Amino acid sequence: MIFLAAEFSPILPYFGQFLWTTVMFLIVWLVLGRTAFKPIQNALTKREDDIQEALDEAKKAREEMASLKSDHQALLTQAETDRATILKEAKETKEAIIAEARDQAKAEYKLLMENAKTDIKNQKMAAITDLKNQVGSMAVEISEKVLRQTLAGQSSQEGYIGKLVDEIKLN
Repeated sequence: MIFLAAEFSPILPYFGQFLWTTVMFLIVWLVLGRTAFKPIQNALTKREDDIQEALDEAKKAREEMASLKSDHQALLTQAETDRATILKEAKETKEAIIAEARDQAKAEYKLLMENAKTDIKNQKMAAITDLKNQVGSMAVEISEKVLRQTLAGQSSQEGYIGKLVDEIKLN
């Protein structure tokens, strides 16, 4: 019936209706503000803080990962350098050992050759001396036999001995 009243206007409400609507709205607003808006705002603030904290942790984790990656890269570079150094030193050591063994083998070869030459020379000298002794002994035996045959008598032996003594005196 209110709609049938002549003074009713949907654009301009009654003053009482406006007043009570405003009062009810403020009461609902205050009740909602204390019971709903504060917890919602607190939850939103907490969520915003959590998100910010998560973003900060993610940023920190990214920085740590970048730091670890650079440290890892530095370690890889250092390991590569160390490996190259160790390989170089091992190669130099190997070459030094081979050269030392080669020099030692040459020295032993020279020593063996000198010893062999000395032994050969000594054996040659011993063989020559033995041969000379044998030849001398044989010559004396042959001469003795020839002279015995040739100088059958005492006088011819004494004459021959005298001749030999004279020849020895001349030399």
